[in-house]
Amino acid sequence: MKTMNSTQLSHGLTLVLGGTGKTGRRVVERLANCGVPTRVASRAAEPSFDWGDQSTWDAVLDGVTAVYVSYAPDLAIPGATDSVRAFTERAVERGVQRLVLLSGRGEAEAQRCERIVQGAGIEWTVVRASWFDQNFSEGEFLDMVLGGAITLPAGDVPEPFVDVDDIADVAVAALTEDGHAGQVYEVTGPRLLTFKEAVAEIARASGREIQYTQIPHEAFAAGIAESGAPDDIAWLLDYLFSTVLDGRNAYVGDGIQRALGREPADFAEYARRIAESGVWDVSSSPQTAVA
Repeated sequence: MKTMNSTQLSHGLTLVLGGTGKTGRRVVERLANCGVPTRVASRAAEPSFDWGDQSTWDAVLDGVTAVYVSYAPDLAIPGATDSVRAFTERAVERGVQRLVLLSGRGEAEAQRCERIVQGAGIEWTVVRASWFDQNFSEGEFLDMVLGGAITLPAGDVPEPFVDVDDIADVAVAALTEDGHAGQVYEVTGPRLLTFKEAVAEIARASGREIQYTQIPHEAFAAGIAESGAPDDIAWLLDYLFSTVLDGRNAYVGDGIQRALGREPADFAEYARRIAESGVWDVSSSPQTAVA
């Protein structure tokens, strides 16, 4: 990562929305390592931030010159566009000079949010990400991995899974360096994998037998509903598997290379790292056959 120079934002705080989430906490860690004054925004932080309560926005924007905008759980959620528009307007009013938006590939709603940020009249960068590698290790699919059976309505459509650490590196570069304003970075891994192939990589790295089974979308939706998942998460998963995973994103991008001057991490590299960390260790759990 390049170092900050004297022409960059030299005063004020960098605000990280969703600062305890997958990408946000990594952005916070990297900013701290760079010595950048940072404010973490979440409902549990002080001051508190809530996307659904605009009365919380002014306090977190006080003294802020750059913002990492991560909307949980996803910009595709109904109402996200209105929230992003209102927050962007408030941020500009409060003197923010730079916005870095985490967006989603192939999502019409996310692209509408991108246009809002792009039209704000201040510096902007869009980090448009594909499916996270880390969904298998600290997200929605972890319990399936630990159970040895991953059942999803995903067939042979490949996806360029991306490492969240790479996303965070790009976001921090855009927040702290010159040369990224006006850029849309499509961040992906270096190759396409089907979900079945991704599971095989996890099984190989962890030394476990993990089964991947493709199930009908209707059965998946019913299972999510029965699991007690929050409504927004249930809606999002249903949307992603029924709409976005149709081949529209079955190509790799060059955003990481353009932003950082290096290659993105491969899924196999991610799987080895997580396996070594012990996250997938379930020595007492029954194991099943690889699909």
